[in-house]
Amino acid sequence: MQPRRQPPPAPRSGPGNPRPTPLLALLLLLAPVVAPAGSSGAENPAQPQDAGVPRRLLQQAARAALHFFNFRAGSPSALRVLAEVQEGRAWINPKEGCKVDVVFSTERYKPESLLQEGEGRLGKCSARVVFKNQKPRPAINVTCTRLIEKKKRQQEDYLLYKQMKQLKNPLEIVSIPDNHGHIDPYLRPIWDLAFLGSSYVMWEMTTQVSHYYLAQLTSVRQWKTNDDTIDFDYTVLLHELSTQEIIPCHIHLVWYPGKPLKVKYHCQELQTPEEASGTEEGSAVPTELSNF
Repeated sequence: MQPRRQPPPAPRSGPGNPRPTPLLALLLLLAPVVAPAGSSGAENPAQPQDAGVPRRLLQQAARAALHFFNFRAGSPSALRVLAEVQEGRAWINPKEGCKVDVVFSTERYKPESLLQEGEGRLGKCSARVVFKNQKPRPAINVTCTRLIEKKKRQQEDYLLYKQMKQLKNPLEIVSIPDNHGHIDPYLRPIWDLAFLGSSYVMWEMTTQVSHYYLAQLTSVRQWKTNDDTIDFDYTVLLHELSTQEIIPCHIHLVWYPGKPLKVKYHCQELQTPEEASGTEEGSAVPTELSNF
């Protein structure tokens, strides 16, 4: 094995090597950090060593964008999960946070047994995600292509809606999935609706370093309503990966196919009141959702 070559010493300032001007130094500081999906970013001198960039940050931005996308789409038939981060860049300011542009592919959030041929991969999404240091609720603008056909999505949503409305007794369920990780097919619509509402909560709680996923529903109650909506109260366990914490959240969801999703929630063991509770309708948050 050949010995590792040491980098040449930095040239000294002098007549042939003038010091960079303040303007040049500022431009170098503001230059974007560009990295392919598989790069570690360690060789980029413009990148702060403690920023955790790029692949982990690109994945974090892509997941946050998908939480936001799923919530705003408001359709349990159109849920997506991250398949692969393909490329991205990040502008990093240690004092203020970072702005991430990321391109990634997605998969349909549906059991393989229920997928039709060619239905798994759903094409690309591109997103701009702005993290404000350790503050939750990143600002997101996301655009996706090759979405499920609108007519097909509406048909699947209405079928799920009809199944829920035809129940003679409102549901009261404990533990989805069960202790063996199994979800009965007849409970899958409940899980998908819970995932839909939880997407809003997970987006609101996401920071530059914290990432959540839905681990389990510990209780579900469907309420009878005087209008046409589906009305649920449910408790979820959210798993935060960096700390391995399990956080219980109580969520109230109101859904009707084709209309903005309504979500209210309260979570335990969070650090600040703004992180611990919230309420939202799907039309209230500015963003861009192309081809939907």
